[in-house]
Amino acid sequence: MENIEDLYRRYAPAVLRFAAGLTGSLTRAEDIVSETFLRALVRAPQIRTETALAYLLAIARNTYLSELRRGRPEVQIDEDFPAQAADPLDRVAAEAELTRVRRALLKLPEGERAALLMKATGDLSYPDIAAALGISVVAAKVRVHRARQRLASHPSNPPSVQPGELR
Repeated sequence: MENIEDLYRRYAPAVLRFAAGLTGSLTRAEDIVSETFLRALVRAPQIRTETALAYLLAIARNTYLSELRRGRPEVQIDEDFPAQAADPLDRVAAEAELTRVRRALLKLPEGERAALLMKATGDLSYPDIAAALGISVVAAKVRVHRARQRLASHPSNPPSVQPGELR
């Protein structure tokens, strides 16, 4: 078992990407990351290294769901996720595409969005996604597949986006 500082260094970026995808807000995502690692600190001796990322993503998702249940108002998507394009026109196009994808993600049902983000941002295996979400492996695969299909057929996505491209 790694200490909490090592876990933070290793997994905080993945947890932040996951939380940002769930919330659509970098500020809220940072709060969720803080809460996630605070909760993990209490349980650090129980975390097995091979399942640490799945465990942390499950904590982040539960923190997000707790916020929703408490009725905290939803915040509009932050536009401060900078695209890394050298040419200003490429940067504008990349930012517009990123905004379209974020908006489409936020329209997915939460369970599908969480499963897809775990697969895409954390590159978790289906058994790890299933464990983190408390569902079967088959259900995890179905959620990721449905999320990919919904994103591919979303009206704001160009027709060239295929479900397989989101792997």
